[in-house]
Amino acid sequence: MVAIIPFSRSFTKTLLKPIVRTLSVSSSRLQVRSMAESASSPFKKIQIQRDDTTFDAYVVGKEDAPGIVVVQEWWGVDYEVKNHALKISQLDPGFKALIPDLYRGKVGLDVAEAQHLMDGLDWQGAVKDISASVNWLKANGSKKILQFQDDMGVTMGSLLDTPTLLKVGVTGYCMGGALSIASSVLLPEVDAVVAFYGVPSSALADPAKAKAPVQAHFGELDSFVGFADVTAAKALEEKLKASGIPYEVHIYPGNGHAFMNRSPEGIQRRKGMGMPDEDEAAVELAWSRFRAWMSRYLSA
Repeated sequence: MVAIIPFSRSFTKTLLKPIVRTLSVSSSRLQVRSMAESASSPFKKIQIQRDDTTFDAYVVGKEDAPGIVVVQEWWGVDYEVKNHALKISQLDPGFKALIPDLYRGKVGLDVAEAQHLMDGLDWQGAVKDISASVNWLKANGSKKILQFQDDMGVTMGSLLDTPTLLKVGVTGYCMGGALSIASSVLLPEVDAVVAFYGVPSSALADPAKAKAPVQAHFGELDSFVGFADVTAAKALEEKLKASGIPYEVHIYPGNGHAFMNRSPEGIQRRKGMGMPDEDEAAVELAWSRFRAWMSRYLSA
C-alpha cells in the first residue's frame, strides 16, 4: 500500500512554486470583483459559537431539507465555494448548504496568499468548526408536527418549537476535500461525505477509521502528488476498503485538479495555474454521483 504523504507546510511550498510564478494578475482582479458583487447573494450570513470562538457561516437552501456543510478550497470563502453551495442547494430533492468561514473573513487573492492562509490553518480547529456547523444544521432543521384529534375526531396538527434532527453531510474541495474525509473519521455526527480531490494527512485522520460513507472524486491528471493525484486516490480507496464503510472512489480521465470549478472566473484562474482542461461531461457526472450519494445517505 502506498503511504499518503502528509500535506505539510514544506510540501505545499515545494509543490506550488511553479504555480506562484504562472498565476496572472488578472485572476486576482477577477476575484476581487466577484467578492464585491456578492452583496446581492442569496446566502444568509449567520454566526456559530464553538468553544471560546465564534465564526461566520453562509447558509442557502430549503429550511426543512437535509443539511450539507460545504468546506472551502485554500482560497477561502470566495465565489467558487459559494457557487458550489448554491448548486448543491438546488439539486433535487433540495438541500440546505452551509459554508463555515475557516479563515475568519480572510480570502486569498492569489496563490501566494492562499498558500499562506492554508499554511497557517489550525486543521484540528477547522475540524471543530465543521463539527459545530454540522450540529447547527441538525439543531436548525424542520419543525416537528404533533398530530392529535379534537372532540369531533378531526385530525389536527400543532407545530412544536423543537426541530427534528435532520441528517447532515459534509463535502469539500481540495483542502476542503481533505477536511471532509477527516470529518468522516473524527466526527460521529456526520452522516455522509463527498470529497473532491483532497486526502488528509495521516497525522490528521486515518481514512481506514472512517465511520460515515465516503464518496471521493479525483482528476486523472492531478499533479498534487500524495494529496490528490491518482496514487493518493488509489491509496485512499484501499484505506476506505479497510474501514468497512460504504465508499466510492471515482477518477476522471483527462481531468486535472479543481476540475469542478466551472465559473468564468474559476476557469480563467485554473488556466493561469496551468490547468486548462474543460470537461463539462465529467462535471455533470460528478454532480449526478454527488446527488445520488447524498440523497441515499441523508434521506430520513
